[in-house]
Amino acid sequence: MKSERLIKKYPNRRLYDTEVSRYITLSDVRALVMDCTSIKVVDTANDSDITRSILLQIMLEEESGGEPLFSATMLAQIIRFYGGTLQGMFARYLETSLDLFAKQQQDMTQSWAENPFEAMSRMTQKNVEIWADLQKDFMRAARFEFGGERKKKDDAV
Repeated sequence: MKSERLIKKYPNRRLYDTEVSRYITLSDVRALVMDCTSIKVVDTANDSDITRSILLQIMLEEESGGEPLFSATMLAQIIRFYGGTLQGMFARYLETSLDLFAKQQQDMTQSWAENPFEAMSRMTQKNVEIWADLQKDFMRAARFEFGGERKKKDDAV
């Protein structure tokens, strides 16, 4: 596996790709992301990691042009998780969900040629199992009782 590709952001707001020794644009960074290249963007003024802010800039450009991925309602719901007790859990949940979606997309592409109906059936069954597990983990982390773990009043005596 390749190491992270280091990109430096200079005070003049230009991005410099250290691997190819040239200045690049946000569009170039987007292309690296689309090629699944692991990147790290560092601000040369203070050596801080600004990868997330650069990726958010790319997302903002994508959202402002063409068909948006996030609705206003979805963005408002995400904002409500900031600072709340479930922020970390929500971030892990969202990351796990996106990883799962990407893996299923890849599996689906590979198995589609074999038998499309069997592939869909297999994927649906696996989704049900995975979402049930994620829901249990989510509820457990939120300290909610559920299913067979709920104590009966009779058992308490």
